[in-house]
Amino acid sequence: MSHHVVEVRDLHFTYPDGTEALRGISFRLTHGEAMAIIGGNGAGKSTLLQHLNGYHLPQRGEVRIGEIPVKATTVTAIRRSVGSVFQDADDQLFMPTVFDDVAFGPLNFGLPAADVEARATAALQRVGMEHLRQRPPYKLSAGEKRAVAIATVLAMTPDVLVMDEPSSNLDPRARRRLIELLRSFEHTRIIATHDLELVVEVCPRVIVLDHGLIVAQGATRAILNDEPLMLAHGLERPHSLRHLHPHG
Repeated sequence: MSHHVVEVRDLHFTYPDGTEALRGISFRLTHGEAMAIIGGNGAGKSTLLQHLNGYHLPQRGEVRIGEIPVKATTVTAIRRSVGSVFQDADDQLFMPTVFDDVAFGPLNFGLPAADVEARATAALQRVGMEHLRQRPPYKLSAGEKRAVAIATVLAMTPDVLVMDEPSSNLDPRARRRLIELLRSFEHTRIIATHDLELVVEVCPRVIVLDHGLIVAQGATRAILNDEPLMLAHGLERPHSLRHLHPHG
């Protein structure tokens, strides 16, 4: 089995206050697939993402990245393979310069200085931000911050990219650049988002969550065109699909 495969089997998770955030989640992704996780607030999207990099550990069921189960003893290995981009880029950027932020992960892996430089430079070039390498992150626009946050993850050379609301707070131009960037990646991608137009453009597969349950999963256009299903779970059919035949 490829180390790019992501498999979740009968995953359950309950918070200390008794909230059942995940109730029997199961899915499997293979190398290079892009899948969206959608649903209303409180559906369990972020909680599910946090299980993929070991921030939360399964209370029941299993999460596997390739052959490695996510558990306390494997978290370090899992985080080398799964790169997470946070919803708020400011939570991911904390160093004096853009380059320092992107180099932080490889540096903490103990890589030689030349390898750290090469990785950080390549990651910044990949997202089109190499010209900002000496800029303080707090002086960046929202779109620039998001791109640099992605670069901090790319510098770790992950196999899987996990993103929580990547298009939030972006202006139309920055959002368009983000979509083109996400489409260009060959990584396995899992994106939790309310931006259903982004889902149409980037993710051929989708999971619909509602109160910790998968209520639908499959081909994006078929599911997002199912207006009764969408409305029943607090969602709306994207505008871009409203004028297309449901099977187009």
